[in-house]
Amino acid sequence: MKNNPLAILSTVLILFFYSSCSNNISEKNTTQTTNKDSALIKDSSTNWALLGFVKVDSANPILTPGTNSFIDPIINKKVFWEEKDVFNPAIVVKDNKIFMLYRAQDKIGLPGGTSRIGLAESSDGIHFTRHAAPVLFPENDEYKKYEWQGGIEDPRVVEDSSGVYYMMYTAFDGKVARLLVATSKDLLHWQKKGSVFAKAYNGKYINKWSKSGSVVSTYNNGKIIATKINGKYWMYWGDQFIWCATSDDLINWLPVEMMKDEKPIVPLRNEALNMPDLKIVIPTRAKKFDSDLVESGPPAMITNQGILLMFNSRNIPAIGDSSLSEGTYAASQVLLDKNDPTKILHRLDNYFIKPDKPYELNGQVNHVCFIEGLAQFNGKYFLYYGTADSKIGVAVRDIK
Repeated sequence: MKNNPLAILSTVLILFFYSSCSNNISEKNTTQTTNKDSALIKDSSTNWALLGFVKVDSANPILTPGTNSFIDPIINKKVFWEEKDVFNPAIVVKDNKIFMLYRAQDKIGLPGGTSRIGLAESSDGIHFTRHAAPVLFPENDEYKKYEWQGGIEDPRVVEDSSGVYYMMYTAFDGKVARLLVATSKDLLHWQKKGSVFAKAYNGKYINKWSKSGSVVSTYNNGKIIATKINGKYWMYWGDQFIWCATSDDLINWLPVEMMKDEKPIVPLRNEALNMPDLKIVIPTRAKKFDSDLVESGPPAMITNQGILLMFNSRNIPAIGDSSLSEGTYAASQVLLDKNDPTKILHRLDNYFIKPDKPYELNGQVNHVCFIEGLAQFNGKYFLYYGTADSKIGVAVRDIK
């Protein structure tokens, strides 16, 4: 998430007023992330958002940089592929375990190193055993031009009704981030499928900045199943604003553009990204914690009330929340219409999790809690997040 080079201009206000919500959760040596923050969440509806997550301080950070190595196929040398930073994981529940697919960086190449996707597994959602080698990484293949030398970043994983897993990931060549997709039947062996936008509008968006694909899904007994709405799969994406796209097969996606007579929500910012035709679904907001950018979190969840999307945001005090430090990444939630996934029904006025621990405040990028993986497991929701782009933490709440 740190690669975005642009700053957000001021935006329109989309204000909804909320009342606070809390959940009873018991964990030894934990921090209730909404103790003081919940008072800031003012929503007249209290039943649509997943609030009350508790950081598991007794174990956090649950994953830190490691010493595993492998022979990189491009440079043909041993590389300590996760020695610099680990962060921003996707989560899959399989065989009564939680599997974490996480971004890991080495210390060579670009200033930020090269990113690859590692795999770790856990029986309790807290203590993880890593696989020695990454499971998805740049190779001497047709996608090297997109993935080398920045690497493969920030996965999000869903499965289809037949049990095939789809990973939406960011390929970074050092200049442009592009949203790509890979598939797997076992989480170990992945087949790259290329740019999700390669066939859309004659390749119009293939070389545009794109990332963070959150596919609308049904969460059912731990599984996250991509689910069609009105005959199409839907995906929220972007790390400037949040846009959306539709698909028939989870591989080829069509970005949703504005109707001819539709006015853009934030025309200047859209033009700055050279993508003025896209329909903005979730905009940034002036004078708030999400003033600088918004970015999709875990796969969006279909609920009785609508589509629940957890999202990340970045703050600039001068145009946003003056109580948060410059560049603070905090997370919030929005509810969208199941019949029209581009329509906002509710949006929290404030964040529900923010950086306040030393490992969240200081690291590769300071002041960051970046949520990306959500799991239903053992009667709880486990929310996994990157801390300061350096380590991985988890927060939990009961399933109610």
